[in-house]
Amino acid sequence: MDVLTVVLLLAGFVTLVGGGELLVRGAGGLAAALGLSPLLVGLTVVSFATSAPELAVSLDATLSGNPGLAIGNVVGSNIANVLLVLGLSAAVLPMVVRTQLVRTDVPVMIGLSLLTLLLALDGSIGRLDGVLLVVLLVVYVTRSVLVSRRQERRAAAAADAPDARPVRDGRRTVLDVVLVVAGVGLLVLGADLLVGSATTIGEALGVSELVIGLTVVAVGTSLPELATSVIAAVRGQRDLAVGNVVGSNIFNIGAVLGLSGAISPEGIRLEPGAVALDLPVMILVAVALLPVAITGAAVSRPEGLVFVGYYGVYVAYLVLDSTGHDALGTFSGVVLGFLLPLTGIILLVLLTGELRRRRAARDGRGHPTPGPVDA
Repeated sequence: MDVLTVVLLLAGFVTLVGGGELLVRGAGGLAAALGLSPLLVGLTVVSFATSAPELAVSLDATLSGNPGLAIGNVVGSNIANVLLVLGLSAAVLPMVVRTQLVRTDVPVMIGLSLLTLLLALDGSIGRLDGVLLVVLLVVYVTRSVLVSRRQERRAAAAADAPDARPVRDGRRTVLDVVLVVAGVGLLVLGADLLVGSATTIGEALGVSELVIGLTVVAVGTSLPELATSVIAAVRGQRDLAVGNVVGSNIFNIGAVLGLSGAISPEGIRLEPGAVALDLPVMILVAVALLPVAITGAAVSRPEGLVFVGYYGVYVAYLVLDSTGHDALGTFSGVVLGFLLPLTGIILLVLLTGELRRRRAARDGRGHPTPGPVDA
């Protein structure tokens, strides 16, 4: 490993972020022209655009014969999106949770995560597995768009406003298209730089492709989501920030992992550690978001800080495990024997208390408490 490799790694990160920024701006402008709701924009256009780095990196890694980076990138990015991206965004400003997210989109994210683990039990994500994931993503997006358009028509009819779409200058639309094309080009270039340099660094340090994908590459490709969600939170568009995270995770599984598996002649081979640890962690993180979302109208600052702390614990475990550090046994014992059970108990208590409060409110024995915000 030399200085040039490190420079190329940093250049790959910068190029990915720049490409993601251009793509988000252009795609967001085009979505606004179609009159889509902020939540749907976050769940689809923005989340898909910010996940384009993961798509570019995983496809490049698969075609370059580095499948460990592909699976590590998807799993690591999904974990980072919830724990790091949403956690930091909530630490800046509590994240609003819409009813649609709780009832539909978060369960879809959990279901796809579980399906990925089931498909990976044979040690690989094959072509048919990849096609299945892509088809499910198309069904999800189609349903989301149709439901959103139906709701908009009802709202427009109630307000006696048949068409709420803004009138846009044609030159602005052309500029948005140019931004999208330029963003895709930068993403492809950044992905090539990132995969090549990350592989070189991993080989020099004796670290597996999976660990590099789960940490360095995953965080790097999650930077567009982080920037988008934090900026959205600061600007008060908190539903877009949450939708971006959930939508990105759905896109990562359906499109990134699905397409990578579909184009790979022999499928994406998974290391036993990915099936035994990383995929279950991805599922637990997705499931943990559901009770947090149900028990209030927002992901609070303390909950966001807890998410960030757990991400630090996860990364620390990966580093200790990959280096064979003597502290790994003690660290694992504390996490598995104390931290995870305590978290599960707390989530169960919160969820049970919320359900009891809602039942009491329905029976007239109490007052309704704030729940997820209606879409």
